[in-house]
Amino acid sequence: MSLQYIGLKEINGPLVVLDQVRQVSFDEMVELRLADGTTRTGRVIAIDGERAVIQVFEGTRGLSLTNTTTRLLGHPMEMPLSGEILGRIFSGSGRPIDGLGEVYAQKYGDVNGKPLNPVSRVYPRDYIHTGISSIDVLATLIRGQKLPIFSGSGMQHNKLAVQIVRQAQIAKSRGKDFGIVFAAMGVKNDIADYFKASFEKSGVLERVVMFLNLSNDPIVERIMTPRCALTAAEYLAFEKGMHILVVLTDITSYAEALRELSSSKGEIPGRKGYPGYLYSDLASLYERAGIIKGHDGSVTQIPILTMPNDDITHPVPDLTGYITEGQIVLDRALDQAGVYPPVSVLPSLSRLMKDGIGEGYTRGDHAALANQLFACYAKVQDARALASVIGEGELSESDRNYLKFGELFEKRFLSQGFEENRTMDQSLDLGWKLLGILPKEELDRLDEKLLQEHYRPGDAKELE
Repeated sequence: MSLQYIGLKEINGPLVVLDQVRQVSFDEMVELRLADGTTRTGRVIAIDGERAVIQVFEGTRGLSLTNTTTRLLGHPMEMPLSGEILGRIFSGSGRPIDGLGEVYAQKYGDVNGKPLNPVSRVYPRDYIHTGISSIDVLATLIRGQKLPIFSGSGMQHNKLAVQIVRQAQIAKSRGKDFGIVFAAMGVKNDIADYFKASFEKSGVLERVVMFLNLSNDPIVERIMTPRCALTAAEYLAFEKGMHILVVLTDITSYAEALRELSSSKGEIPGRKGYPGYLYSDLASLYERAGIIKGHDGSVTQIPILTMPNDDITHPVPDLTGYITEGQIVLDRALDQAGVYPPVSVLPSLSRLMKDGIGEGYTRGDHAALANQLFACYAKVQDARALASVIGEGELSESDRNYLKFGELFEKRFLSQGFEENRTMDQSLDLGWKLLGILPKEELDRLDEKLLQEHYRPGDAKELE
């Protein structure tokens, strides 16, 4: 028997308060029926004795304190799941918005997910190929990893997200059953249309599950969007045996929605007004990536976030960096110089790449080559700083070589076309050609055997 409550105690923004409520559970779904017969969906987010606070997904405009009927549904928010969700487009709360009708559910999944037992986790090994040299060679994405992209307002992270979705594929040995779950939070209509059109044009939509929360949609829905996306990903990975790459953009919009909701609830704010539980809330999303023992599938995450004022110490990127296994940082100066994708090499890293590259995964020279490229590009920054003080004409021949290396590294290696999908061998060979600009004695991270096999000073001329 379900109880119905007539009238509301209080309405505050997207929240309503019910009094004298018994046998209610945290996260329980509710149905609110208005005087005109229409219904709205809500979720219990706080309980204080017999008082329950409910967040309303469709907003509280038009609700009446006296005539609204509230019914407790007795279960948390669930999403219909089946293999046919591939190729479908959903709202941020998991409702189909592509005009293809409802999903015929094989099961309903709790959007909050279930915690993964750390003992049952399998250490990530195989790499995911993105076709982008700066990521594949220097910050390799490993299957089962969570690797965020730190961007800034107005930069080309949306374009990069589309390219990754279009080109991503699992390593050859596990190339079957690969899919993408793409969730956009707080995006404008033109950006949402860009994502849909790009996926349809490239023909990848059939292996993509899209969740779109627009900027004019309720913030409550925005908070549920990544949870719905991850629920779909976990179902496809651990029950259908697929390898799923989850792209979440923009996590900063999600965090701002969380801050607004926290303020509505009257909670004590933390850094920059964000709730004190922001760290654990983000962790509840990021930690849903991984590989489970006994299951064929995997969930890999690429959360994308924009750093307010390009500040990497802002709470959202700062806390994200603590939870995830590395980061890919986009640089505004490179973006303004016309480099795409504008990956800032030195602050970018993938903490798991050492165990997912090399012989048997990518190529035997990968790790040493990546270390040498990092070291050389770091010296480029030193040479540029010195040139800005004493002038380029006063530099030593070694420093001038590094300046030349840096220019071609950004022009040929970092920069590539939006439609360009480089193989791992192409990216590694390009790295070796760039090292040919420098004298052999400068390459102190490479052993003699590798230098004999790959170092060809003459090859660098074709890059100029």
